[in-house]
Amino acid sequence: MSQKLSRMLYFKGGLFFLVLLIFTGITIALDRWDVAIVQLVVVAALFIWHLTGVLRQRKEAARYLDGLLAGMDQASQDSTLNCPLPLVMFHPNSGEVIWSNDRFLRLAGSQDSIFDSSLSELVPNFDSRWLLEGKSQYPTQISLNDRRYLVFGSVTTPSVQDKEEVLATTYWLDVTELADIQDVYLATRPVAAILLLDNYEDVIKGQPENIRSAMLSDITQRLAHWGEEANGIFCQLDRDRYLFLFEEQYLDGFKREKFSLLDSIREVQNPSGLPVTLSIGIGVDGETLAELYSFANLSVEMALSRGGDQAVIKTRLNFEFFGGRTKETERRTKVKSRVMASAMGSLMADASCVLVMGHKEPDMDSAGAAVGVCAIARFKHVPHYILRPAGATPADELYRRVGQMEQYQTVFLDLDEAISRVDSRTLLVVVDTNRPEQVQDQELLSRCGRVAVIDHHRRAATYIEGAALNFHEIYASSTCELVSELIGNLMEPSDLLAGEAEALMAGLMLDTKNFTMRTGARTFEAAAMLRRAGGDTGEMRRLFQNNLTDTVAKYRIIQSAKLYRQDTAIAAVDHAVSRVTAAQAADELLNIAGIGTSFVLYPDGDRVVLSARSINDTNVQVIVESLGGGGNAAAAGAQIPDQTVEEVAQALTNALNRYFEPKEAPRPAGS
Repeated sequence: MSQKLSRMLYFKGGLFFLVLLIFTGITIALDRWDVAIVQLVVVAALFIWHLTGVLRQRKEAARYLDGLLAGMDQASQDSTLNCPLPLVMFHPNSGEVIWSNDRFLRLAGSQDSIFDSSLSELVPNFDSRWLLEGKSQYPTQISLNDRRYLVFGSVTTPSVQDKEEVLATTYWLDVTELADIQDVYLATRPVAAILLLDNYEDVIKGQPENIRSAMLSDITQRLAHWGEEANGIFCQLDRDRYLFLFEEQYLDGFKREKFSLLDSIREVQNPSGLPVTLSIGIGVDGETLAELYSFANLSVEMALSRGGDQAVIKTRLNFEFFGGRTKETERRTKVKSRVMASAMGSLMADASCVLVMGHKEPDMDSAGAAVGVCAIARFKHVPHYILRPAGATPADELYRRVGQMEQYQTVFLDLDEAISRVDSRTLLVVVDTNRPEQVQDQELLSRCGRVAVIDHHRRAATYIEGAALNFHEIYASSTCELVSELIGNLMEPSDLLAGEAEALMAGLMLDTKNFTMRTGARTFEAAAMLRRAGGDTGEMRRLFQNNLTDTVAKYRIIQSAKLYRQDTAIAAVDHAVSRVTAAQAADELLNIAGIGTSFVLYPDGDRVVLSARSINDTNVQVIVESLGGGGNAAAAGAQIPDQTVEEVAQALTNALNRYFEPKEAPRPAGS
């Protein structure tokens, strides 16, 4: 090292002596030997003088560098020996301790040498992988002997006997007092909760005053009893709305017992047997009380949009859901449909064109709803287009039938054509989904400034924000039912083409399983209107026919099903099947006596597709959401990437266990 530095520091004169020798050679060539001899003597003398000086300076530089390095080594040794922090050196691969200072000995509770000991013996659960990954700080705090530490460190690779060994040095900073203060701060942060009686009007309607008073008194007592352990502030904001303020340390207790208040309130019933349901919206991690209250309002709105009877927690980053196990009962009014129809008509009247887009791999509900929106736009004399997916979809036959109609020859566009038609007045209508990651193309969604959403699925943590119109009714059987109601308020049945009516009828039949599931009075009203417009249910049944190969594949899936928890069937196949076949198999499993819930899993490229169905009290949406999917209480699905069928099946059984596991008693966090 010293020779390298000396070569870098000192002047190199070899080139100059070479030039002098060249001049001497020229002198000899001119036959001036007397001058040449003098030149040679002078050059030799200068070279000897220069070489002597260089050697002397190099020796001085070497002595200086050696002294400097020795001083640095001594300083490094002194700083290591006298380090004010606990310090330990060890081999990160094996955990073998090489050396530690006295402070670390006291930290580890050892009075003797710990050489040749394993660090994991002194500090249980200590993991040194973070050092090998190039990180300089341990990911979490380490608790040891009732103290808490932050650990910093680095690795070196010194050569020992011509072998390179990895050596780690770690410094342990005691942050116990600071961490305790932080714990107290986090535990005592305020939490705002809004509690809303979902069906207050329905429960008390027509009841005498004494029954109303008794029910409200029972509800109030249950609310107060649930929140008394949290030592919070409980107040009634309105006849069906309450505000609850408490400290964050009690929130984990409410989570552990899965908000038992939901079950407790459901025990209150009116004389007709209609139970009261409650929605809880909780705001956490807000910077101000106003922001906490805003989070709580957003949470309770989310709970209502998902059907109520559940608790939703909102932080600055995401939503968290609890409950929501009961099936929805139809609670809809025609007033909202009329208002939404008027708003849709106004949006279309001001639009340069209407683009309609459904979810990925659209089914007949998505495709039928898109055709219905185009029927409204055609009636309003507004240019209208449907984004046609590039690959095969379950709705291909419906697309083919509609595309044969004269009015729909130029309606279907690919993505590039659709994007080219977007301008500042374009209205994009998203049907049969409310999640931005599930639409056919997110780029088209981001390019359109005005968006309308029509959907009947429960809202998830992510949803399309800032929509100019959001017709979201989870109590509807299908999106086609909602679009049919818009058509009924904007057009006469005679203005609807027979092919359009049949497309909407196909979506209704798909999501209601031929009007046997999730049907309400409004469902049959929509079907009657479509029948008057020319929709033929017998003709539409042909869309649901399978070929022999798909039929055999469906019954093979059913044959592979296994019972889990008595009334739940899980069919996991190791080969790809069509999405329609898997969905039909899940439906068919419910026709078997004793089965109320079914799940079908199959591989599809680098992902696993899951279809879930239910005809009992099991809410499959809550189960599937924990796997990254969504849907509604009776029908849900998920697409899980980068996992095998066996891994997803195990994750599904774990989700089922969590769903059915018994609730724990409430208790404050950390108790």
